[in-house]
Amino acid sequence: MELIGMLDSPYVRRAAISLRLLGIPFTHRSLSVFRNFDEFQSINPQVKAPTLVLDDGSLLVDSSLIIDWAETISDRPSLLPTESAARLRALRLIGSALTASEKSVQIVYEHKREADKRDAAWLQRVKGQLHAAYDVLEREIDGTKGWLFGSEPGQADISIAVAWGFTQLVTPETVDAASYPRLAAFAMRAEQHPDFAALPPV
Repeated sequence: MELIGMLDSPYVRRAAISLRLLGIPFTHRSLSVFRNFDEFQSINPQVKAPTLVLDDGSLLVDSSLIIDWAETISDRPSLLPTESAARLRALRLIGSALTASEKSVQIVYEHKREADKRDAAWLQRVKGQLHAAYDVLEREIDGTKGWLFGSEPGQADISIAVAWGFTQLVTPETVDAASYPRLAAFAMRAEQHPDFAALPPV
């Protein structure tokens, strides 16, 4: 199998780390939806990252769907808790992390516009949403010394750490790490895990 997309995308990296943790073998092909558009289009006409090319040549897109499918074929424990209350909390945390990733992407794209064509009011709203997501996560991980739901990283850990790393990579001036010390420390610990370190964002 091949995972197509750049690891500086939080969605590609989230899928890649999850596949490794689930023990699903794959080859990563680093193609940009911008710089390598034609090559990417020849693989997937939708030019959607991440794209997982399965052994039979069929395509699966969207990080959440790739991860969901990988869970069904893995012989390793799920990356989500099985107990209902813990699972609900994990899903809430993942939702906030995905919101943070989405809002960071929107900020990046808005800044690609010429300065006089940017929507300042919309950008300020998006920045507020980004901070709101990180405010939730900063509170929720208070007291966490290791992983959130066990002795190994799960999907909440992956999604939070990858989102934080992406924001700090592309728009650190928007989210001051000093204002979120728990998240910064949490993500730093995560990045030292072998499956994170094997798939750096740059």
